Amino acid sequence: MHDYLNRYLTAAVASIVAALLCLGGATRLAAQIELPPEVIAAEQQRIEVIDRISPTVVAIFPPDGQGGGSGVLISPNGLTLTNFHVVDGAGPFLKCGLNDGKIYDAVLMGIDPTGDVAMIQLLGRDDFPFARLGDSDTVQVGDWALAMGNPFLLAEDFQPTLTFGMVSGVQRYQYPAGTFLEYTDCIQVDTSINPGNSGGPLFNEQGEVVGINGRISVEKRGRVNAGAGYAISINQIKNFRDHLQSGRVVDHATLGATVRSDEFSTVIVDTILETSSAYFCGLRRGDEIISFGGRPIGSVNQLKNVLGIYPKGWKIPLVYRREGERFEIFPRLEALHSTGELLEFAGEPPMPANPDDEPKEEMPIPIPLPHGKKPIVIPEEHKHLYEGRLGFVNYHFNRTRQDKLLNGMKSLGDFGGPDRKWTFTGQIAGGAEFRLVLAEFACLLELPQEQRAFLMDLGRPETFVAGLNSEGMLMALYEWQQFMTKGKDAFTEMYYVGSEPLDGVGQRVDVLFTLDSEREIRWYFDQGAGQLVGWDVRLRPDMPECGIRIPTWKPDQPHSTPVQFSVVVDGKPATIFEVKSMETGDVEKPAP
Repeated sequence: MHDYLNRYLTAAVASIVAALLCLGGATRLAAQIELPPEVIAAEQQRIEVIDRISPTVVAIFPPDGQGGGSGVLISPNGLTLTNFHVVDGAGPFLKCGLNDGKIYDAVLMGIDPTGDVAMIQLLGRDDFPFARLGDSDTVQVGDWALAMGNPFLLAEDFQPTLTFGMVSGVQRYQYPAGTFLEYTDCIQVDTSINPGNSGGPLFNEQGEVVGINGRISVEKRGRVNAGAGYAISINQIKNFRDHLQSGRVVDHATLGATVRSDEFSTVIVDTILETSSAYFCGLRRGDEIISFGGRPIGSVNQLKNVLGIYPKGWKIPLVYRREGERFEIFPRLEALHSTGELLEFAGEPPMPANPDDEPKEEMPIPIPLPHGKKPIVIPEEHKHLYEGRLGFVNYHFNRTRQDKLLNGMKSLGDFGGPDRKWTFTGQIAGGAEFRLVLAEFACLLELPQEQRAFLMDLGRPETFVAGLNSEGMLMALYEWQQFMTKGKDAFTEMYYVGSEPLDGVGQRVDVLFTLDSEREIRWYFDQGAGQLVGWDVRLRPDMPECGIRIPTWKPDQPHSTPVQFSVVVDGKPATIFEVKSMETGDVEKPAP
């Protein structure tokens, strides 16, 4: 607070001095008033920050010249954040202007209709100026905030407009406006934000991006700033960053449960789906939710705020209380929307809205019409950066990420073809020896000391759940063998998802999704080494996942070998297999 007061007083003194100078007698007053050094230093710092961040602000125009908005460069290779409603219906290619007066081509990478965010990539350079991302969790009410962009599309030379104001609120929840759009955990500012500022950055005093401006409160039939603007927090966007580079329509999450507040203002689980991960982890109707994602939960809106900042599929820590006892679980978040709903956003551009529609009191920043912009021709040299495919906004970027992960997996060596069998021997942590055989048509786990054996036969679906935990352990291992020997051909569908913290608390991993019959599989790759570190298999929608984790591989010829692997199922302790040997060999298939 002390720093805040100092900054406030410094700025106030500067404003008073400026006002006095404007009232006349400038020469005489200047001679009488000596500015404090800290005022001069603060002003100089602000000038330097503005000079540094201005080149990172982007003016965005769709190819048909209808509408436009703003964005901000976040990497030297041209990655740019903007609003979904800026690029909605614009097609895969856009034109962008920077404050150097030059126009660049840009290609659409991914969209998040619920969070109102999109990622595009400016083309033609690999040394674009870019803005640093800040930590929006540290933003406080009373902080200064700078908004930059192209309000009303007036800056035809692409020099961004700057407005300066104050943070009015943090962690604000804005109810959905329409079917999808929902602003959670957003930053409210009195900094002037107007039509055309959509997608532009909200900076802190250090010139770090803390949000993307996307929504304003307006008077009816106003369409202009009314002193309350809303920025999507940059920490939320960091969670979605890899998802937005996947060429997909990104979805948000739901817990698979509804909550209510009771007479003591505690948040109680009201209903819960019995097929949800939260249910499999142990959460039940009547439990009190204490914290979620590391944040204390004291209201229904607080829970919605936290839910809104995560993509579907992440595992998030949740603490609940039942009969005075606390429990911590890591449920996987369910999808907020159906596949069919998301497909609508990957399809044809929507019809133009009726211009006579009356704007709502809180709405995305409306996009103004430019002054006679001409349709833009898509450059021939960039057309290879777009691949149309059902369900994707630009499949090119998804295929590129798939290829990268599949190529990285080759570093584990040659495991032979799918007609080979894999045989493991070793010990289960705790003592029992095991022998595990994986083959194309069946898998077998033997525990000789316990005189137990489990068989999974591809010809007998009732055996698919076989394994120590009855949740499909052998099927999960079978899918692994198929993946390592057949690659992409082992599955009916494959796409890159994005990234997530492994099991909710671990290292950030890239996620590859595959589908084999009705079995959904999520494969996890270390983002640094590109190595496979685990996967989760869900046999049916009404069953919990069975996961395998491989923390360490032992390099060898012709292929690497897991030092150990663990089997993890929601709500159950992990079983660790210490691997003594792994052999691959020929197998004779049984006669039909």
